[in-house]
Formats: sequence, structure tokens, C-alpha cells
Amino acid sequence: MLFLDQTYLFTPGPTPIPNRVNAAMARPMIGHRSPDFSALLEDVATRLKPVFGTKHPVYTLTSSGTSALEAAVVNTVAEGEHAVVVVAGSFGDRLATIAENYGVAVHRLNIEWGKSCSPEELEDFLKGLSGTPIKAVFATFNETSTGVLNPVRALGEVVKRLTDALFIVDGVSCVGAVPVDLEKDHIDLLVTSSQKALMLPPGLAFVAFSDEGLRAIEGCKGKRFYLDLNRYIKSYETQKSTPFTPAVSLIAGAQEVCTMIEEEGWDNVIKRHTLLRDMTRAGVQALGLPLLTADADASPTVTSVKPDTLPAPDIQKALKSDFSITIAGGQKKLKGKIFRIGHMGYCTPFDVLKVLSALELTLVTFGQEPKLGAAVKKAEEVWIKHV
Repeated sequence: MLFLDQTYLFTPGPTPIPNRVNAAMARPMIGHRSPDFSALLEDVATRLKPVFGTKHPVYTLTSSGTSALEAAVVNTVAEGEHAVVVVAGSFGDRLATIAENYGVAVHRLNIEWGKSCSPEELEDFLKGLSGTPIKAVFATFNETSTGVLNPVRALGEVVKRLTDALFIVDGVSCVGAVPVDLEKDHIDLLVTSSQKALMLPPGLAFVAFSDEGLRAIEGCKGKRFYLDLNRYIKSYETQKSTPFTPAVSLIAGAQEVCTMIEEEGWDNVIKRHTLLRDMTRAGVQALGLPLLTADADASPTVTSVKPDTLPAPDIQKALKSDFSITIAGGQKKLKGKIFRIGHMGYCTPFDVLKVLSALELTLVTFGQEPKLGAAVKKAEEVWIKHV
């Protein structure tokens, strides 16, 4: 019954690409050292400022989100210096591992997967390191592997009150969907990538920083080359260009993304993602499926479900085979235990109803008591309050 050319992507990255963004990326190529490209890059760097909550241009790297995490490390902390990394999931662990690979003395604050890091936990941890010269504290804004949104502003306040450290944030799976203000959030360096809430294909990474973050980048003695942010800053300031060959077509797509965000209104983008989260959680709970995270910790971009009577991978496979709906599974210690529904970027309330109705039908095929319409009804009840 399936039309093989109709597929539906609900992973927490990559995410669906709007047709108008695809059209922008298909425009004729321009020279990456031409005035046309300089104008394009400057336009994107300027128009992304509200999304990143920064007064500085937003810098673009042609690379993956992991490269942005690596750039955040190598441009701020040198070998032998001390850093704290909040590890609340797979990507917090990745950040810590990157730093360890560069010889940084990493102090891991391990948080139970599925829960956020409270400011009290961070405060106690930092007090326990009293006397240790902490150069930076790293945290994951939105932990993709668990569907947890950390209270970044409160964590940043703790960092600045107790230490002289930089506060560096991985915003890969939420920038473009949540409010950010680098000054009020006490963030010195914020990184993300293109293929999540920013509605682009994989291949770009973005970096924003505070004045203190800029000084740290300029003064860091760590070794780096392609990921040396000083090169990107100098190239932009002097030529409105990049130090190495950029993904021109993706940056043209980013320009169209900026237009879409402006047309919807940045505040409305944030509200939409909150609505998508609330609809998804209400619908899943109506089917009797446990959620991994508490409401207070829930991400606006990805929802993690931990079924207690059915194997999560079987549900994932059935949605793919029967409805051409792709969701994500668990990672590392959560592998095989959860499935994750992405709802970010180019996603609407109607899209959420689609995946919930397919989930209703899927559970019936596994012999569960039919609850047809239950998830959709609950989600619609949430939606109607916003209409």
C-alpha cells in the first residue's frame, strides 16, 4: 500500500529540508572568492545573530557538528589544562572524549541519562574542585541521545559565580528551536550544525562567541589548523570570506533558512517547537508508552520513549517498513531500550499527528489493546489550546 517515493523523516538529525531551501541550494554556483560569495556569507553571518543570541557575526565552518565540538575544545583549552564536562548522555560523553584526546585534564560530571544537570549538582561538583585551575566548563544544551534540555542559563550562572572559567555549550540539536542570549546565559562559545533545527543538509557547522570567548580563542596556545577559529575570524573581518573552501550551496540554503525564520518570526519558531514537544509527549502517553524524561527536562526537539512491554527496535522497524516513517533508536547504554522521535526544524503539528497515528496502528499489529485515535486526540487537544 505504500508509495515508495513518499518517506517521512522524524529523526533528531538529519531533518527534512524545505523545498524552497532545496531550490536555493540548486542555484548556479558562484565563485567562493568572489564578491557574490562575500555578500552571501556576510548576509548569513549577520541574519543568524538573533538565532544564536550574539552581537558578533556567526561563523560558518564546512564540516560536521562533531567538528564544531572539536573546534570548541581546541580553540579554548590547551593540553594539560583543566576542564569540566557535564556528561548527561552520548554527546556529553563525546565532548569529554574529544577533550581527553587532546590531552586536556577532564573532570567528568556524570548525570543519570534521561535527567538534566541541576545547577546544584554543578555547584557541588565545582566546589569539590576548589583550587583546581578550571579553564572551561563544557555542557550540552540539548542532549540528543536522551531528549533532555539542560538549564543552560542556570548552569552558566553557577560557572561564572564560582569560577573564572569559560562556559562552552554544545547547541547542536537545539539552536534554531530555543531562545538563546549569550550574555544572559553566560555562554562564551556556542556551536551547532546545519542538519537539525536549521533545516539544512549535513555539512555546515556554526560558531558564536562572547567577547570573553573571542579573547580566549585569540590567546589559546593549543595546536589546530583547519579548525583554528582565528583563521575564520581574520578571513571574515578582512575579506568577508572563509580561510578554506566553503560549501557554497549549503550557505545559499542557510540564507533561505534565515528568510523562513524571519517570515515565521523568531518567537513563533520557539513557540512552535514547544508545541511540537507537548503534542508528541501527550500523544505518546495516551498510548501508555513511558517517556524517558520528566516534563521539566523535556527537549523541544526530540522525544525519547522507553516502552516497557515491546522492544523499541521492533517499533522502529515497523514504522519504517509499514509507513515509511524513520525514527531513531537509542545510543550506547540506551541502545535497544528507547526510540526517539525528532520534531524540529521543518516540522509542523500536522507532522506530529502523522507519526502518532502510525504509532497507534503499529502497536495494534504487536497485539496491544487498540487505542486508535487516542494519541491523535490528546495531541489535538494540546494543539487546539494554541490555535
